[in-house]
Amino acid sequence: MHDIINLNRYPLDQPESAGWWSLINECRHRLASDGLFNLPGFICDNAIATTVEQLKPLLLTDAYTHSRRHNIYFKPSIEDLPASHAALTEFETSNRTLCADQISQSALIQLYEWAPFARFLAAVMDKPELFTMDDPMARVNVMGYFEDCALNWHFDRSEFTTTLLLQAPLAGGEFEYERALRSDTDPNYEGVADLLEGRRTPARLSLNPGTLNVFRGRNTAHRVTPVEGHKQRIIAVFSYYEQPGVCFSKEERIGFYGRAS
Repeated sequence: MHDIINLNRYPLDQPESAGWWSLINECRHRLASDGLFNLPGFICDNAIATTVEQLKPLLLTDAYTHSRRHNIYFKPSIEDLPASHAALTEFETSNRTLCADQISQSALIQLYEWAPFARFLAAVMDKPELFTMDDPMARVNVMGYFEDCALNWHFDRSEFTTTLLLQAPLAGGEFEYERALRSDTDPNYEGVADLLEGRRTPARLSLNPGTLNVFRGRNTAHRVTPVEGHKQRIIAVFSYYEQPGVCFSKEERIGFYGRAS
């Protein structure tokens, strides 16, 4: 893993060591205070360059172009809201997606399956254990955002999202978020409407390639702004669960990837 992860800076290979615990505690603090944490330079430069060169032609020829209109909830309706409510405003999301079975030789798969990585994430998130998915397609995805592509406003289904930025665009493609816009007991529909209609100013985050980001997005609204220019935004998404054996349904695979297997 020394050829992939900057283990001198981030000693994931030394669990329970003083350096490991220092990193865990710092990440826990930032997650609690900011709802996210970033580890710049997590991946070595050579590993990034090699991975991006492997992915670029695949994104052009083999990726599934996922384009759809949706509201922030990814639901056709909300029981408590009229269809005309501003919180149900629809936006366009589009990107190109590669599945894990298309990048089996990538360093991304090696990282995903490396047990100390999952152990580190579980410790930061204060989980007993995290498991890789059994799903051969969904376990690791690579998203390519070409010019004018964007990931629009939404709330995540999962409690945490783990991503790795591989390539930044020339402009645009910035991560914006409104932390704790809702809670498990308060949907705050009016606050959501204010955000979507521009009456709230979200925080904005620009990341450098090689940065690992862990984000608590279930109740924090977030989006990626449209990419500007010919250079794509390329990002990997790692999916872990608190129970083993998780797979998407056939319908979910078709919806996300355009194929069932």
